[in-house]
Parts: sequence; structure tokens; C-alpha cells
Amino acid sequence: MTKHELPVPRKIEERDAPPAPNMPDMSASRRKALKMGIAAMGTLWMGGGAYAASRTPEGHESNVTDAPVTNVASPKDRVPFFGKHQSGVTNPRPANGMIASFSVLAETPDALERLFRRLTERCVFLTQGGTPPDYDPRLPPADSGILGPVIPPDALTITVSLGNSLFEERPWLKPHRPLRLIRMTRFPNDALDAALCHGDLNLQICANTQDTTQHALRDILKNLADQLVLRWMQEGNVPVIQPGPDGLAESARNLLGFRDGSANPDSGDEALMNHLVWVGAERKEPAWALGGSYQAVRIIRNFVERWDRAPLWEQEAFIGRTKVTGAPLDQPHGRESDTPDYTKDPNGEKTPLDSHIRLANDRTPETQDNIILRRPFNYFNGVAKNGQLDQGLLFICYQADLEKGFITVQRRLDGEPLEEYLKPVGGGYFFTLPGVARKGDFFGSALIAALRA
Repeated sequence: MTKHELPVPRKIEERDAPPAPNMPDMSASRRKALKMGIAAMGTLWMGGGAYAASRTPEGHESNVTDAPVTNVASPKDRVPFFGKHQSGVTNPRPANGMIASFSVLAETPDALERLFRRLTERCVFLTQGGTPPDYDPRLPPADSGILGPVIPPDALTITVSLGNSLFEERPWLKPHRPLRLIRMTRFPNDALDAALCHGDLNLQICANTQDTTQHALRDILKNLADQLVLRWMQEGNVPVIQPGPDGLAESARNLLGFRDGSANPDSGDEALMNHLVWVGAERKEPAWALGGSYQAVRIIRNFVERWDRAPLWEQEAFIGRTKVTGAPLDQPHGRESDTPDYTKDPNGEKTPLDSHIRLANDRTPETQDNIILRRPFNYFNGVAKNGQLDQGLLFICYQADLEKGFITVQRRLDGEPLEEYLKPVGGGYFFTLPGVARKGDFFGSALIAALRA
């Protein structure tokens, strides 16, 4: 599977994954009831390297989907927190990631500001590392202790995004909704589980180790229990690989066995990211949203038993790449970084016209604004009730325009042959907040200022 050549699924027998209606977002009355029942919990505390989850030789493109490299990651890896943009978008993925989606209990601007400030404090401490304070033994300890007495940074990033329901259910906030933020609707091949869709706020939590992502989630659940209610979560990981003979990192493989990221845009190209990923003034979004991005999340189940019984030629034809190297089918002896030339194959004799990579990106000037920045993780959820493995892709992508990005690409993929082996079951659309510029600033500070104006 490729990078901006997104793996988003299609048609399968409904008995495999029966459709479920979309889950209605939590009402204001429900949030108030939860708020009354939860009471103020969680004590605030905050504390105060170079990131090395993935390294490539000088001059190599910076690819979000390059696989983490064996024996390179360290608990001391630290990703800078402050800046114009949030971390966890364009920097390379570490080996572990999750999406955790929440309902927000804030019903006033003051309560929302309090939530953003507290969340910022926790994220600064967790991502930069430090020692939790000591409390009276008669009180709950300040930290879960699962990482030991000192919290290592471990390349942790916590990326905060807001859902459409946060704005739609609050009249005082609705006028400030990002221009292109909508509720995710069902595509033809979707079988959406109501319990795995949407949310007021989500956190993308990524780190070198799963213990670190779990520690961060538990810390936030404890310290913001009176303001956030966990709605759903999905964990995933990325295979850690040995670099090739030339020293270059390769894209990680997904659970279909193909390299997943072969055509992602260069996330180290600032001008390109400003055009494709980050919201700029030319987008005519609210001023508070500048520097943010639109996030699409999809939980995509892979029917791996069925896929493993498919002939190799069919697998490669459905994807449009060779399975071993990731090279495009019109250059089978090349590399995954080679660009297919569809002008020399107008009838799809080498790369089928309905292959995944050709539908997702036909390599024409007209489709270049549809390119998205992918940041996926593989997931393993055990065994489904029908005895089949519940495995797949936690698909995450970022773009400056949700309609031109993910939604347009997904529509082109509707009806692709690969749908036989894929079924989206959850996810949602969110707006990733701009970065926290400096110490003393906080997530959403520009949005709060707009509310006060």
C-alpha cells in the first residue's frame, strides 16, 4: 500500500462485518450528567536529546512512513513540544501509536480554556520527561509508576485534534468551526461501528514503546477525568526493520504484506507541507486555525485469511506494486521509490486501471492537490466472534483541505477490487490544532482569544 495512495476499502459480504448506524454524538445533557457524577479528580503536576526513532542517510527524503530502524530508538529520544505546528504530524513515526477519542464536558468558554490549559501542562511534562512529585502516601500517587520513578521522553508526541461535534453542540463555539470540518459519513464499503466513530476531541499518541503511549493515556485520564470522557481508542504499531544494503530506510509493511508509504510526500519539504498539510491564510479559514491541519482517521479491518489465499498475481494487480520490493508494476525490477509512468501504459496492461495506486493517484497535474500525508499503524485486536483474526490498519492522514484530500481520494477508490479484502469499521474527521508557540501558551489559545473577542 502506498502513502498518499491510501488504503481505503470496499465491498465485502455483509455477514463478515454487518453495517451499524453512526453513533449519535454525546448530548449536552449526557455530558452534564457525567460531569456531575465524576467530580473533580486528578491532581495537576508538571515538570520541566534529539529524536532518533528513524534515521536515514543525508540527502534522503524525510518520509513519515519510513520504518523505524533496529537499534536506533532510545528512551532518551525527545521531540520538541513548542512550535508553530504540533509534533506528531510531519516527523517520522516511532514504532507505536494510538488514537484516543473523547467526549468533552466543557459547556462554557471558561471551562474549555481550563481543559486546554490542563491538557497542555500534561502534554509538556509527558513528552519532555521528568520526575513526578511525591505525595502523602495516604493519597493516590502522582503517577501510575509503569515507567518507573523517572518518566523518559521516549520520542513521545501527543497531537490534539477537535471533532465537528465539539463545535456543533455549543452555540457559542459553532461560529468558530473550521471551515471544512464535517462529520464523517458512510462510504459505500463502510460497515461503521457506532462505538468506534467520531468524538469531540482526539489524541494521537505516538512513542517508541507501547508502555509509553499507555502511560500517557492513563495520565491524561487521571488528571482530566472531570473534563474528558474516553469514547473509543485504537492502538497500532509499525514494524522495526533493518536498513537496506545502501543504508536507506524503507517504508514499513502493512498486514497485507505490501510496503505502506511508497508515495508519501516529502515531509521534510517545508514548502510542500505548507501547500498540502498546513492551513495557511490562503485557505480563508478562521484566523485561529492557521498552522493547523485536517486529520482523517479510519479503522480499516483487513480480511487477512481471505487475502492469504489469493494468488500473488492478483494481490499485486489489486495493489499495483510488486510485493517483495514495492516497485511499481511497470518497473518490476526497480525500487519502491520509482514513479510509475502511466502515459506509457494507457490501457493498464502493466498497471491495471483499477489498481489501488492508479485510482488513488493517476499522476496527472490535476490530481496533485489531492495528495495527503499518511501516518498509518497496523493493529491487532485478537479474534472476532466469527473466529477470524481482527487485524488491519489504523489509517491516519493529514491535509490542508479535507474535501480535496482524503474525501476526494476515497471517492476515487470506491468500488476498487481491493474492497473484497478490506472493511472500514470506524474513525472520524478532526481538526488538528496549531502548535503551542512558547512556554506560557496553551493548546487552542487563539481559539479562546477569538471567543473572548
